[in-house]
Amino acid sequence: MTLSEQLRKYLVMGSQDTDRDPAEVLDEAIQAGITAFQYREKGRGSLEGEAKLELGRKLRGLCRDKGILFIVNDDLDMVEPLEADGVHVGQEDISVEVIRSQFPDKILGLSVSTEQEIAKSSLEKVDYLGAGPVFQTSTKEDAKPVVGIVWIKQLREAYRDLPIVGIGGINTENASSVIEAGAAGVAVVSAITHAESIAEAVKRL
Repeated sequence: MTLSEQLRKYLVMGSQDTDRDPAEVLDEAIQAGITAFQYREKGRGSLEGEAKLELGRKLRGLCRDKGILFIVNDDLDMVEPLEADGVHVGQEDISVEVIRSQFPDKILGLSVSTEQEIAKSSLEKVDYLGAGPVFQTSTKEDAKPVVGIVWIKQLREAYRDLPIVGIGGINTENASSVIEAGAAGVAVVSAITHAESIAEAVKRL
């Protein structure tokens, strides 16, 4: 499976994103057909220290059993203990140069939302781009201004060899428009964690 194919249905989640046991949610999502998972334990009510690591191990195990890509969100201390497949960082996190030198063989994703961010990013160090927020989102308290489908199209035109993952406000209603714009995949949080039927949600994404 190519990286583009592995990024097609990408769940981003930490314990703060669900009222249920995150392992249960992830297990259901894997059975329903997600292709990648990002462990993002961040924000109000999130776990820290040993509890964060313990949950990470549980979620990592589920992904390993089913061959699902396991990415950690910007916490480099988690990469080795969880034997993560990769790391995803935002513009305010550790630089991709530092991560690439530390983890030469890991998959590296970078969030981009403006031309300025693209200009100052070492894209040659990166394996895929997270583009967004595509739509209005309430999951991230510090979300940037909405970039829309146009941003996906622009990135697709400019960087044909880099898989693009749309993120931000994506749900079962609008996911297809993101893929049609040229994204390899869609990354979602509440579209799965708050779904009445995870199986139905994943299918429609």
